Amino acid sequence: MFLLRKPSDRKIRSFILAQQQSRFSYEPLGGTKGEPPAGYNVDNNRILLGSGADAFSAAVAAIKQWKMFDFDWVHLYHDQESVEAGKLVAVVVKHLGFWSLNACRVVYVIEEDRRYGFAYGTLEEHAERGEERFMVEWNEEDDTVWYDLLAISKPGPLARLGYPYARALQKRFAEDSKSAMKRAMTPV
Repeated sequence: MFLLRKPSDRKIRSFILAQQQSRFSYEPLGGTKGEPPAGYNVDNNRILLGSGADAFSAAVAAIKQWKMFDFDWVHLYHDQESVEAGKLVAVVVKHLGFWSLNACRVVYVIEEDRRYGFAYGTLEEHAERGEERFMVEWNEEDDTVWYDLLAISKPGPLARLGYPYARALQKRFAEDSKSAMKRAMTPV
């Protein structure tokens, strides 16, 4: 959905409510769990966040608080206290002087001793088609903690019209998301 101005919180809540029965806009689900399916753009980005148990705990807290979206041109709206499979979110993006409102649903959650994260997938009301995984990982071998962002995507009908621009936005999002996670690790 494209808008001339930033949608109000009320409009976003209504949008999320209207998406409750919406289907995923791609197949197969879980494409970010293993080998990505053929025909998708695959973007994998990582950044070192720190080392040790305290860094991992802080990184997990940042993911649970959706800190990877803390930057000025993308806003994430959700109505849950925790990240759970099946929950809906709205991603609001400002670009080229207008706003887009996009729907996603959490596909799966990863809760392991040294890995935490989740993936969400695009619903029919999203400009793109695909899945994005947000994960933090504590490496046992060298004690380092990493943020790993994996996206598999295809352009939706409108995104095909501006495909090079859509790809540039995806790359910009990855860089800003990594920076946001790095900031979330910095004590105030």
